[in-house]
Formats: sequence, structure tokens, C-alpha cells
Amino acid sequence: MALALPLRNSEDFRRRAQLGAVVASCVLVLSACGSGSKVGSSQGSRYVTSGDGIVMAAKSSRERAPDLSGKTLEGAALDVSSAYKGKVVVVNVWGSWCSPCRAEARNLEKAAKELKPKGVEFVGINTSDPSTGPAKAFEKSYGITYPSLYDPAGKLVLRFPAGSLSPQAIPSTLVIDRNGKIAARKLSGVEEGTLHKMIDPVLAEK
Repeated sequence: MALALPLRNSEDFRRRAQLGAVVASCVLVLSACGSGSKVGSSQGSRYVTSGDGIVMAAKSSRERAPDLSGKTLEGAALDVSSAYKGKVVVVNVWGSWCSPCRAEARNLEKAAKELKPKGVEFVGINTSDPSTGPAKAFEKSYGITYPSLYDPAGKLVLRFPAGSLSPQAIPSTLVIDRNGKIAARKLSGVEEGTLHKMIDPVLAEK
């Protein structure tokens, strides 16, 4: 009996942790494919939101991006901060089941190829796909060549700090500056012109 209680508590803790991850993933799914939202007024002048939904953070107000590391859809290890150190990084949160993700996919790939020689790297976070199969088929269909971290339970997404320009919907696109801080965000799908509005000012920074 002395061992039964700790084991039971440990099992309860494990189940609660799993449930928490599932709930978090469901919240993202419920927010998915929407038109997005503005950063709350409590953020004051830290952020500027344009008419097309791009939110930019002043250089002095940016939050550091969280650790984004794990396995890609192909099973390779990827640590974004070390692999792309000193570069502007565009992070796109997506799911193969999401229609706006399909609509924006070629825009992201085109921008990724165009901007790579300028020191910009793209990386996806694939979330809420129960297996890698549909996600790999998505990438093949749309010719996506940049890597995506596989995050079925949304754990990577939850690492973004509260009050920051976090991904609050699927799809979401964020720009991380050369210092590893979150500079811009767009909730919902992006067009090629929108991507340049987000990336170009950050790329021009010294």
C-alpha cells in the first residue's frame, strides 16, 4: 500500500499533463482558420497594428522567442536558434487540414526562395496533425522546401511568452529578428505582399 499511492499520483499527474496538452491543441484548433485578432489594448504602444492585420513590435519592446527545437516532419533534429543564429527567421504555424494554410503555402515558399540569399530563413511548425503523413503530403503538393517542426499537441506554440506576439490562431506567421526576438506577427493567411511588409523592415535593421 505504501507504494500504491505515489504510483497512482504519478499516473494521475501524467494523465493531467496529457489532457492539458490536448486541451491546448484544441484551443488552437478552435482558433484556427479565423481572421485573427489584434493585440489587446493592455499592450499600449508596445505594438502597432496595420490595417491588414500585421502587428509590429518596436525594437525596444520585443520579447525573446522561445526555444523552438525538436524533430522535423522528416525526423531530423532542428534547433531554430542555433541553426539560424544571426538571421531573420520567419515562423509559420500551420496544419494540413487548414484551408487558409493551403491558400498561403505557395506565397510562403516563393518568399522563402526569394529571401534566403538575403539572410532570411523560413521554418514551419506543423500542429494538430495526428501523424506526419498528411503534413508531408501537403508539403509535396505545394512544393514546400523549408523544414517544419512536428508539433502535434501544440507544445512548441505554448512556449511563446504570455503578452508577446504569440501565434494565437492557425495559421499564424511570425518574424524573429537577428537577435532572436519577435518583431512581427500576422494571424490568418498571408499573401506575398503581406510577407514583405512584415519581413523587409526587420531585414533592413542594423
